[in-house]
Amino acid sequence: MIHIKTPEEIEAMKPACRHAAQALVMIEPHIQPGITTDEINDLIHAFTIEHGAIPAPLNYHGFPKSVCTSVNHVVCHGIPGPKRLKDGDIVNVDVTSIIDGWHGDTSKTFYVGTPRVKARKVVEVARRALDVGIAAVRPGARLGDIGHAIQQYVESEKCSIVREYCGHGIGRQFHEEPQVLHYGRPGTGIELKPGMVFTIEPMVNLGKPGVKLLKDGWTVVTRDKSLSAQFEHTLAVTEDGYEILTLP
Repeated sequence: MIHIKTPEEIEAMKPACRHAAQALVMIEPHIQPGITTDEINDLIHAFTIEHGAIPAPLNYHGFPKSVCTSVNHVVCHGIPGPKRLKDGDIVNVDVTSIIDGWHGDTSKTFYVGTPRVKARKVVEVARRALDVGIAAVRPGARLGDIGHAIQQYVESEKCSIVREYCGHGIGRQFHEEPQVLHYGRPGTGIELKPGMVFTIEPMVNLGKPGVKLLKDGWTVVTRDKSLSAQFEHTLAVTEDGYEILTLP
């Protein structure tokens, strides 16, 4: 069941979406060699509480932290901890905020210090993949159009798309229908209609697409230990296209 949001409901979502985006702006200057992912978590947690928001990941199905921090070959759902980031690392910071019961979800992959060639490659492909996917959003298009556009671009850059994790509807619930795959065939899948709100969040691997889940039950890594990067926005389908809600 896809919940088509009214214009008023979409307006009500915007504070949470803006807050999540602002948290990423806030954290960027702190992401330097020597910081721990725990410190990233603590800074964003404090920022969230200070602004009257709730960190959605904290205790979500038992997740122990307020943000996900995925370093280098970690694809998604990395748990913040004491390990210090090093020069040349990349780290995805995934923030979901709740304000007045509405969720806003966004993520960005940051360079730590000076990026190496392979890191720059996968991060820039992931950044562009999100843009390509968003550009496919308009009323009458289908979810398969989004996935196809992303897959075609990423594979043309000799990278791969993770299949096991996808974007999702969002609103009063963290995860709603529909599932938004980042691969697919054009003209297939659910038709996009004004008022649909969902995330697009392609996970791009520098190597093969295979992933595995670690014993902690959360952390997902590339099977071949290749670098992985991700960017994410929450957006609404409008009468003539789309509106990105997670802009600061």
